[in-house]
This record gives sequence, structure tokens and C-alpha cells, in this order.
Amino acid sequence: MINNSNNPADHRLPLLALRGLVLFPGMTLHFDVGRKKSILALNAAMGDLQEIFLVAQRDVRIDDPTPQDLYEIGVIAKIKQVLRMPGDNIRIVVEGVRRARIEQLVQVEPYFVADLRLCRERRSMDLEYAMALIREAQEGFSEYAELSGKTAPDVVMEVMAAEEPGYLADYIAFNIMLKTEEKQMLLSDLIPFHRLESLIALLRRENDVLELEHQIQERVQSQMDQNQREYYLREQLKVIAQELGDGDNPQEEAEVYRDRIQALNLPEETADKLTKEAGRLFKMPSGSHEASVIRSYLDTCLDLPWNKATKDHIDLTAARRILDRDHYGMEKVKERILEILAVRKLAPDVKGQIICLAGPPGVGKTSIAKSVAKALGRKYVRLSLGGVKDEADIRGHRKTYIGAMPGRIISAIHTAGVNNPLILLDEVDKLANDFRGDPSAALLEVLDSEQNNTFRDHYIEVPFDLSHVLFLTTANDVGAIPGPLYDRMEVIRLGSYTQEEKFHIAKEHLIPQERKRHGLNGRTLKFDDAAIHDLIGGYTREAGVRGLNREIASLCRKAAKIIAGEEAKSVSVTSSNLEELLGPKRFRRENDGRKDEVGVVTGLAWTSVGGETMPVEVAVMDGVGKVELTGSLGNVMKESARAAVSYIRAHADVLGVERDFYKTKDIHIHVPEGAVPKDGPSAGVTITTALVSALTGIPVKGDVAMTGEITLRGRVIPIGGLKEKTMAALRSGIKTVVIPMDNQPDLAELSDTVRENLHFVPADRLETVLETALTVRPQPIKPKEKKEIATIPAGQGASLGGRVESPC
Repeated sequence: MINNSNNPADHRLPLLALRGLVLFPGMTLHFDVGRKKSILALNAAMGDLQEIFLVAQRDVRIDDPTPQDLYEIGVIAKIKQVLRMPGDNIRIVVEGVRRARIEQLVQVEPYFVADLRLCRERRSMDLEYAMALIREAQEGFSEYAELSGKTAPDVVMEVMAAEEPGYLADYIAFNIMLKTEEKQMLLSDLIPFHRLESLIALLRRENDVLELEHQIQERVQSQMDQNQREYYLREQLKVIAQELGDGDNPQEEAEVYRDRIQALNLPEETADKLTKEAGRLFKMPSGSHEASVIRSYLDTCLDLPWNKATKDHIDLTAARRILDRDHYGMEKVKERILEILAVRKLAPDVKGQIICLAGPPGVGKTSIAKSVAKALGRKYVRLSLGGVKDEADIRGHRKTYIGAMPGRIISAIHTAGVNNPLILLDEVDKLANDFRGDPSAALLEVLDSEQNNTFRDHYIEVPFDLSHVLFLTTANDVGAIPGPLYDRMEVIRLGSYTQEEKFHIAKEHLIPQERKRHGLNGRTLKFDDAAIHDLIGGYTREAGVRGLNREIASLCRKAAKIIAGEEAKSVSVTSSNLEELLGPKRFRRENDGRKDEVGVVTGLAWTSVGGETMPVEVAVMDGVGKVELTGSLGNVMKESARAAVSYIRAHADVLGVERDFYKTKDIHIHVPEGAVPKDGPSAGVTITTALVSALTGIPVKGDVAMTGEITLRGRVIPIGGLKEKTMAALRSGIKTVVIPMDNQPDLAELSDTVRENLHFVPADRLETVLETALTVRPQPIKPKEKKEIATIPAGQGASLGGRVESPC
């Protein structure tokens, strides 16, 4: 509450707060009253002396001002007229009487009531200075009235007739355009000379502004006249060209381009750039090479869908039906896709969702992107980025080069015909770079929702909004994606298919598609369920179904040949004739040929094409302690082998190994296939188990596989890629899988088929791994007891095959 003094007040009146208005003494003001608190104050004032205190509020945006929102000095006004308007508004006419200061607010609700103290002006006796100020103010106002052209003649006459400095300052301030703060400053100044000096300074500023406005208007008018002149000259050029009979008329083409630019309602920067290019074409002679470059540029830019878009029609039930129809299984992936669609339905303007579908080849990443486009009702465009090395492939070439064209992103927008398609960036992990630039760096802007709304292709040279585009990317190995690019994407992982899932995919999707593609049907080509299982297990070894699709296509071709040659009317594929049609089986199924062996352990590896089994072989021979590592091992696997040797040396007595084996025996560690590079931190337990088996002569169970890394203390530490590794174990007929204890929560992510058919042994120490994998528990060596170390000739121990490219 405002309280300036303890002295008794001169007046107590209702207070009305003005928004954007300042009243001066002796001036008449009419305004509308609409706020409830203001109407109540007005009603209270009408009941007494019909006087009310008017004061401006500091911020016009505040609808219900508090005492702190009001200026201290206002004007006591006499209410002259009250007119009720339609609705709740009231229009009043008031006349300012005297300046007054708020001494104290005695009431705030339901309306303001204030104790007021009258403000007394301090006058000066310097009459000559007063006359000089008055003349200066009158000249300034006369110039203002002439420049503005909106001042009434009677106002000018009143100013010229005024002789009192304070009244003249108030009258001029009330009748010119000033900010509320500036008018309040003049109202609060109680020295007339000071008030008039301040007003003169404000008048000079306003006159300068008005002078600039006049200059701007003159320039605009001149430009309009110039444009009109150019229009007439262009029309004359058209007539001259027609009279001369020129075939190509750049002037006429330029006008057509200008009309197209205006019709597209483009952003100002884009419209100016294209209009400028059309103006250059207008000045080109007929047949100019530069003219053809400009035509190509304008055609490319104007054909882009600047304002064309499809409307999303998101129906989660229909989307679920589309996903189930096009893909078998993959429940978690489908749920994640439906969550994305649900968010887009509730928040259509959501941005920043760049989805990366990561998984081995052939698991349906591209087809999922097509299904998402169908579910959204968007246009679908696929861009293959595999092997792209040139940054210009993404951003385009400058139009100054011969044969220049836009980049792949803008070309995809042009192909789609709308500015919000679904663009699939396929194989984003296969991008390369060379001296021509790094295309992955060019994608950083494309896949950043904070930047891609002003994406500039080098060819079109104007910003194009990509924020409405839904970008999906696919990758086999997310580790090959550069960090800044990976950070912009939300990764959805697609795992390998189980045998059962492959069976249903083949029966419900692949076989019907290949029948139709080869002109067959269910009557002319039949597949037995057992034959499908044999086809999956005996002729394919993959994470996806691409190889399986090729084998089915091969069977369809053979059936088509038989039927077209009229050798038979129909063909049935069964287990008995499968080898007759496709040849001998390429892979052994289940546990065929797997047996317990010394120094041979089945490890599990993750690769960019899915999980694989990775046999590790160890041979121990008499020697001088040399350790040989072969099989194209990387540095990480070599370190795992050294850690394994050190662990066995530290625990030789407990493991039943001679303490001096590292001096008397040569050790050869080999990981087939030798030509395939291998590396990664998950082979420690496999190498250690194989070493213990070879040094003790205890065989390793053939149906046990393992994964995990060890420390020098024998602790088993967690690894990644468990889902893919367990799928490989299931394909290879493994029964028991040893995993790190810390990876036990990851078992919940595995499919039901894997959990039902594999026995998992979580291990936090190497002792658990050895107890599970070895056929016999190693017997510790007693003091002074010696034990012969079984040696295995190099080369003994069959490799289980399986191609591994990047185990980890």
C-alpha cells in the first residue's frame, strides 16, 4: 500500500487506473471503462462530487493492477458525461482539474480509494527566459503539425495563443504522440520551465522521426514509379521480340517464372532469390548458355513441394493390422513403432524423432519403414547410402558447375511431391569418406530437428524446411556410425529370427510371394512343413531370411521349369526330394558331429550380420614356454589370451596344472577361420577354459557354449550382444550356455523359444564356468606331487565352422 506521508490529506477520492492514457490538468479526455474495479470506482465518484482521481498504470498488459503497478502522481478530474455502451462498457468524458499525489491507498477492494495531496507548482520570475521557451515550443509544435498532417487547426491556434509555460507544456504533451512513460514524466515535473524544456527536446526528436518517415515514403513512391516504368518497358520488349519473330523469348519466359513465384507464396528470402534469377533471365539474349542454366535452376526450385503436404491419418488399430500383416513376430519392435505413432497422433507437431532400425541383414528393417509409411499415410522414398563418399551427394553441387544437380535429400523431396514424406536412409553405417568430403557430416544438419528447418542445398541455395519429414535410418552395425550422427538418432534394435519364426515367415510370406512372382500357385507348387524346416536348417545359416528367400526362389524356378516343360502338372517339395532339387545340405543340423574334445571350446560372438559360434582351439606341446596366437586376432583378444595364461599361472595348483608349464610347454591358441579378422572383449572365459582343458587333458562338453570376459582374479564380467549370441547357440544345437552373472537381467529380452530350448548358467567366477564346461572337475595338485600334462598334436580338434567377422 502506498503511503507517502503521515500528514492529513487534501482529498479522498475513488481511483481509476488508466491503461496507455495520461490526462493533464485543463484537458478533456473521453475513454471507455470496462474493468469491473474501474466501473465500481466510477459509480462511487458519481455519487459525491463527481470527481475521480485518474492515474496511469506502469504496464498496460496488466489487467488487474496492484498498488505497486500505479504511478504516484495523477490528475483529479471532473466527470462531465457518462454514456453506457452496448455490453458492459461505459464511455465517459472527464476534464482534468489539478495534479495530485497519492498520499495513501485507504482501500484496494472492491475498488481503489486514495488519500491525495495536491501538487503545487513552483514558478520562476524570469519572464524573458519563459518567453524564449514558449516561442521555441510553439515553433517546434508548428513543424510537428506540418510534418504529421493530422493536427486539427484549432489545436494549432490554441498552442500559438498560449502564454503560460506550464499550461503550454501540458497542452502540447496531451496532443502529440508520445509514449505513456514520457507523458507521465512531463506530468510529474512540477517546475513549468523544466517541463517545457523536456517537451522541446521530445518535440525535436519527434520531428526528426517524422522527417525520416517522409523520406522513406518518398523512396517507396519513387520505387513504385520505377517498377511501373520497368513494366511498360518489358511490355515494349515483348512486342519488339514478337515483331522480330524470335523463337525463344527470355523476356516472356521470365514473366511466366515471376507469375509462378508469386503463386507459390514462398518465404521472402526464397522469393527474392528466385525473382532475382528470373530478372537475370529477362536480360539474357536468346540462345544464351547461361539462360539454359537459369531455366534449369528455376524449374528445379519451382517444382519442389514448398507448400504441398499429406495429412497424417493415424489409426493405431489399422497400424497394428498392417504391421502384423507384413511382419511375423517382432512384438517389441512393433510395440515401439506403435508408441511412436501414438505420440504423433496426440502431438502432431512433435519433432526430433529420428529413428534408426538396427539389426542384421534380412530381418525386415526396410519393410518395417514401408509399413510405417502406410500406417501414417505418407509418401515413401528410400535412399541407399551404402558406399556414398562425396558430400555433394547429400548437399548437391553448385549450379555454376556443368551438369550440377541437387543432392539426394532434395531429390527425394522432389520425387515424393510433398514436403513431409517418410525418407528411409538405408545402410547409414556404410557411409565412407575421402578427399571429396565426409557425407556423414553433411547428414548432421539433415537429421537435427533444431537445424533442418533451414537446410540449404548447394544447388538451390535457399533454405528448405525438412522439419516435417520423418527420417528413418537402417544400419547393421551401429558401432560404425560416427558418434555425432549416432547421437541424433533413437535406435530400435531388431534381433535375429528363431527357427520357428523363420518357418512362419517362409510359410506365410516368402512362399506365397515367390509363387506369385514365378507364375505359380498353391495347387501347382506345394511345400511340406518338414521340408520347410529342413530348408531352414540344412541350407541357410543366417540371422535374417534373405538367404532363405533365395532358396525358395530357386525351388520355384525349378518347379516352373518342370511345369512349363509339361513334365508334371504340379510339384510337391518334401523332405525326401529336397536334396534332389537343391543338392546336398550345406550345414549340419543340431548337434550332428559335435563331441567332447580336449582343448576345443565353443565360444559365442556378435557380428554385424548376427550372432555366430566361435570355436577356440588350444594345443599344448613340449617346448620352452612360447605362446602362439593365430586366427587374425585383434589386440583385445590377444590381451584376453595373455590374461588367461596369467590367471592359470596364478592358480596352477588349484587347477591341477604344473607350476612351470609356462617354461616347459609351448601353447598354440587358434580361432578358425584364420582369414577372418576377429576382435572384441567377450572371449576371455572361452580361451581360459580351452587352456585349462588342454593343460589338464580334461575334455570340454560339446553341447556347452560360453561368452564373457575375465579378470586376473577370475571374475567373469558382462558382455553385449547376448540376444544374437544365444540365437547362434540355438541354431548350432547347443544345449547349455554360460553367461556372466551381470547379464542375467538381459535374459528377459530373449525370445520364448530361446529360453525354452537353452539352459543358461550365470557365472560370476571362472570356477562356475569350469564346473559347467569340463567333463571332469580338475583335481588340485598336492605338495610335491607332479602331474603329466596331456599334449595334443597341433591340428587335432575339429573346427565347428561359422563365419565370424567382428565378435565382441
